[in-house]
Amino acid sequence: MSQLSQLAETLIGSEIVRLGNEINSRIRNGEKIYNYTIGDFDPDIFPIPAELQAAVVKAYEEHYTNYPPADGVLELRHAISRFVKDTQGLDYAPNEIQIASGGRPLIYSLFRTVVDKGDKVIYAVPSWNNNHYTHMNEGTHCVIQTLAENNFMPAAKDIAPHIKDAALICLCTPQNPTGTTLDKKELEAICDLVLEENERRGQKKLYLMFDQMYCMLTYDNIHHYDPVSLRPEMKAYTIYIDGISKVFAATGVRVGWGMGPAHVMAKMRALLTHIGAWSPMPEQKATAEFFSQKQAISNYLDSFKKELEERLWRIYDGLVALKQKGFAVDSIAPQAAIYLTIKFDLAGKTTGSRVLETQSDVTDYLLNEAKLAVVPFYAFGAEKTSPWYRLSVGTCKKEEIDEMLEMLGLALQKLS
Repeated sequence: MSQLSQLAETLIGSEIVRLGNEINSRIRNGEKIYNYTIGDFDPDIFPIPAELQAAVVKAYEEHYTNYPPADGVLELRHAISRFVKDTQGLDYAPNEIQIASGGRPLIYSLFRTVVDKGDKVIYAVPSWNNNHYTHMNEGTHCVIQTLAENNFMPAAKDIAPHIKDAALICLCTPQNPTGTTLDKKELEAICDLVLEENERRGQKKLYLMFDQMYCMLTYDNIHHYDPVSLRPEMKAYTIYIDGISKVFAATGVRVGWGMGPAHVMAKMRALLTHIGAWSPMPEQKATAEFFSQKQAISNYLDSFKKELEERLWRIYDGLVALKQKGFAVDSIAPQAAIYLTIKFDLAGKTTGSRVLETQSDVTDYLLNEAKLAVVPFYAFGAEKTSPWYRLSVGTCKKEEIDEMLEMLGLALQKLS
């Protein structure tokens, strides 16, 4: 075969998508698998808000099927401006808001806007896709290895030695894949690093990408903090990534937005005009209408979060019970999002004549013996030897949780 571009030849496809496709193929062939891999929702379990659905249908019926404006429908940008003011106290004008078909094109266009070839990009692992976006933009990877003791969130002291001449810092909280959050003190310290570094610099500034796609899905007393609320001066250097995909179980509706300095948004918009990754006109009109229905939003979130949290805690409690029985499993208590961080420290154990030599062997064993499909942290840039995994409850049926935990326990009993 002929050689393609260097990017095409070196780009690694999504491990999560690959694993998900493999699982779906086995399910289609009749195999019973507890599939907790993909960060998506089963619409039969978690439908989008009825008011949003009705508004989408209405927009199609009213023939809003032409191209949307390049920066997004104005009424939607006004609606988002009001929404973030109400929910976070943030002040963003419509010209500081860019609409796209979800978070991915916004993240890609941001990278293309602020990262030159060879520029340093700081990101923690495990984290979602920062390694791939850095590679696609020929940036220099500056990887922060995180620890379970910090809930797998980066610390300012770990970022500080690398901040000189970096182009972009990538933060996500609540975080995919861990379902954990960055606390106020740590985020304040990171913001202070950015402000101090930019005070030192000339024209080319250091920017912070702040992915808060799960910001409204926090549990118990967990609070979501954001850079500009903590340090108003950060508005000049922060680009928020947000959308309806996760908070309203609307992953297929494709409405995302970026918020940041107007001149950065303008350059991202210019890139998106060539990529064409616009959110569809009907979905934009519908989201604008839905955002005016505060009571409907509140009612939906109350129910949605309750259902997600119940699943997360039941699985967490089940894993704690297995740990107390002496099995090499662990978990971090649920904080946010739709994810549970879990640990299977099983490498080196044997089952019959077979030794689980690698973490990949452990993943396969869980799938084949417990019928449990979860995503290893090495799919998010962590070391191949990491025993930690992401479990997503977006497709989890409550009536199957006890059954899944029983199967897992039986599989663990077979190891020695």
